[in-house]
Amino acid sequence: MIFLRDYAIDNTGKTDVTKQIQELLNNINNEELYFTEGEYLISSLFIQSNTHIILDPHAVILGTTDESQYELIDTRVAGIEMKWYPAIINIINATNVTISGSGTICGAGHYYYEKYWGKDRLGGMRKEYDKKGLRWACDYDCMRPRNVLVSNSSNIKLMDFSCEDSGFWNIHILYSNDILVSGIQIISDSPNAPSTDGIDIDSSYDCVIEKITASVNDDSIVIKSGRDNDGIRVGIPSYDITIRDCNILKGYGITIGSEVSGGIYNIDIKNIKYTGTDCGFRIKSSRPRKGYIKNINIDGLVCMNVKYLFHWCLDWNPNYNLFNIPEDIKDIKPHWNILCQKPIDGKNTVVENINISNVSSYYSNDYTGISRIFTILGYEDEFIRNIYFKNINAKMKEYGIIKNTCNISYDNCCFDYIDTYIKANDDFDNR
Repeated sequence: MIFLRDYAIDNTGKTDVTKQIQELLNNINNEELYFTEGEYLISSLFIQSNTHIILDPHAVILGTTDESQYELIDTRVAGIEMKWYPAIINIINATNVTISGSGTICGAGHYYYEKYWGKDRLGGMRKEYDKKGLRWACDYDCMRPRNVLVSNSSNIKLMDFSCEDSGFWNIHILYSNDILVSGIQIISDSPNAPSTDGIDIDSSYDCVIEKITASVNDDSIVIKSGRDNDGIRVGIPSYDITIRDCNILKGYGITIGSEVSGGIYNIDIKNIKYTGTDCGFRIKSSRPRKGYIKNINIDGLVCMNVKYLFHWCLDWNPNYNLFNIPEDIKDIKPHWNILCQKPIDGKNTVVENINISNVSSYYSNDYTGISRIFTILGYEDEFIRNIYFKNINAKMKEYGIIKNTCNISYDNCCFDYIDTYIKANDDFDNR
């Protein structure tokens, strides 16, 4: 085992030590690298095959906010392939890699949140882009590092560490298989934190996500497979994914979408506890996405003070998904043309075969927020079909809305609510 304390590497977090640690990583051959106590300031580390990194409980890997230190790589961001910042920790084209231990990977996210929103959430790049009619481009143009990227890799284990304050998504699993993410604590829940998803499984298969505690400001754990024409071009689905035994706190819950253009199938979600979460199980798509979502099995959800128990909206946030480049904009970036391609013909997103069992949802006496059982909205020309609810006990304030569906069945379900439908509660996550 190689211990960082045995090398003259600054552990005060004041000096960028990327080159020194990367040199050690480049010379490891089926060995363990132990990050001893201290704070290590880095830009991006790239982990090769047959490497085991262990984080001491008092070790912190801290991402630098000096953006000049991040060299662009080819990757996928929010569903399209483009050049973007690497993550702080990158496992790319590798096999047999483990990162374990109870230390911390920290993205220094508040710097990037201010870059996006300004100091008061009224400025920053978002304000500039909104004025120009470019809200849809801001998420792509405002580059922010992820905390961990696993790309084109297999037999990868991420275990037991804390993942905090990511500038963008916390953990991104992309084009990979045979992945275990277990025992991770994810905290990126500042109200000013844009797109701080907990774990994104993106065009990947044979993945197990377990024993996660997540408190974030976007989707807690989410499955994706590419956006619109670019996702259809790549054509890689996400499938054979298990999410189990997790504790979901602040955030948008466990989600499929909205990037589903490559297809998503064979998903098992079981034994999940939610406290103060926006959604229990969420599906989102958009008319340009196409793709499909099928064979989803959910068993064992316990939800307290959740706003929307089931929120499935297939025409999610149209202003973010249907747009054109304003005529007065001259400096057009290459990925804008990808985002603005004319949607292909064909069926809207097909959603079918969803089995949900053993769910309880309730609210505390002092809870004053939204409390809705159903928002299930299919397309007029492509209904959500074959939904089976069994052993559902939901005591919430509002029943909600179910529209454009067929073949729904209920077995031993009890829905206890005060209001049937409150239209104002239809508006959710249209930022």
